[in-house]
Amino acid sequence: MWPGALLTLLLCSSLEAQENSFTINSINMEILPHQEVQNGENLTLQYSMVISTTSRARPQHWVLFSKDDVLCHVSSTEITGSYVIPQGRVYDAGTYKCTVILNMKTTPEHEVLLRGVPPPRVMLDKKEVIEGGVVMINCSVPEEKGPVHFTIEKVSLETEDAKSKIKMSSPNQNSVMLEFTVEEQERVIYFRCKASIVSERHMETSETTRSDMVTVREPFSGPKFYIYPEGLILEGTPMHINCTIQVAHMALAFPEIIIQKDKTIVAHSWQDNAAIYSVMATVEHNGTYTCKVETGQIAKVSSIVVHITELFSKPKLESSATRLDQGDSLHLWCATSGATADNFTIQKGDIVSQTNTFTKRASERDSGIYTCVAGIGKVFKKSNPVQITVCDMLSKPRIFYDSKSAVIKGQIVEVTCQSINGTLPISYHLLKASDILESCIVDSNEPAVFKDNPTEDTEYRGLASNCHSHPEMTKPFLSLVSVVSTHPPFHCVYSQNCSFRNKSWQLLERGPQALASDYAPL
Repeated sequence: MWPGALLTLLLCSSLEAQENSFTINSINMEILPHQEVQNGENLTLQYSMVISTTSRARPQHWVLFSKDDVLCHVSSTEITGSYVIPQGRVYDAGTYKCTVILNMKTTPEHEVLLRGVPPPRVMLDKKEVIEGGVVMINCSVPEEKGPVHFTIEKVSLETEDAKSKIKMSSPNQNSVMLEFTVEEQERVIYFRCKASIVSERHMETSETTRSDMVTVREPFSGPKFYIYPEGLILEGTPMHINCTIQVAHMALAFPEIIIQKDKTIVAHSWQDNAAIYSVMATVEHNGTYTCKVETGQIAKVSSIVVHITELFSKPKLESSATRLDQGDSLHLWCATSGATADNFTIQKGDIVSQTNTFTKRASERDSGIYTCVAGIGKVFKKSNPVQITVCDMLSKPRIFYDSKSAVIKGQIVEVTCQSINGTLPISYHLLKASDILESCIVDSNEPAVFKDNPTEDTEYRGLASNCHSHPEMTKPFLSLVSVVSTHPPFHCVYSQNCSFRNKSWQLLERGPQALASDYAPL
């Protein structure tokens, strides 16, 4: 609309000026009352012209007012005229000038400043809310135009501290709508809002507006514990631990109630105002119990310490020994302190004794884990386990090697040691002379195989041991005679005869170590 009207004015003014001599000597503009005014004050842009003409009747002229180079008003008065802006706002601030259409004379630019922003309006969707609920806030400056920057705070009436703050800009509107969540233990709150508007190079900020008060209700009360029976609780007594709450009428649903002992949940409830943990009391139920009530972001916690009086102590199982040789006497006994238990059982998987003692001559099958259970009425307690190991003695081990192979100096020979009876596992040690050459543990009755590379005639013995108190040594020695590899095989185990160069030889001298020179051909 403005460009078409401007073109029409230019044509009309041009035609009229051709009929008369008319000139504008100067044009000036004045800002009233001042170039800087407070928000809401009236603002007047007044111009005046000095003209010269040959006609008695001055031709009609048009004056255009523009703000920041954008046309905002047209005036058609003769010499003086004005453009009134009632109740100026921040968006009216800017750089103004006026131009005469007749010869396009323009006034100097005048910067107009509007100070301050009207206090924003704050509207709430509710004045009562439960913990964890949401309050919707509308903050607006109806007199202004966007963009407007808003700062909204949630404030506790008790402490006057801002609990949370949100900053939000509205680029095209003069209001914002946002929500605040009410936290636990907030009782009475209100909201503060202020608005800021950027104009040219200036930031104008309003005073802070305070909303109505909002009362916060608890959706549920803090949990409370009730212990039954009250007072002294003796082991064996039925015990009930109750955790109860009061639920507000505004609550949408019952919260979850959880009873914990340490980190273990022992009871919980979804659809009631109480959770109950019922159990026959024992000393294992001593400790701190916590009741936690949760719904959404709200959680309330309460704790109580429960003490159970012990009826009798945990039984202690003792043994005459935990490691025995087969045939030794195995003796177990169980005892408690405090009240005397009505009954005892000693168990190894199945019950082995229904008294507090157990005695027998030990055999290997008596190995295992033993426990004792003592009871009074409905209260039963189990002792710590006791591991009993009964060892069968090893049979005399034998030591040998493959006599079909020659014993060549410096080459590897395999020596085998084996004990075929006795409790596993078996530890084998190969002795070379009097020193242990190598050791190994075997979990079966399979032989242990050792390797050596003798460089001279060598004597070996084998030592076998298990959990039995007496290890077993091989007897007699295993003596190997080594020969050089340039001769046919000569091999000899400690015995009466051996072979060499396909002939039979007889031992001439007997001793623990036989050399090749001790043999003569048959």
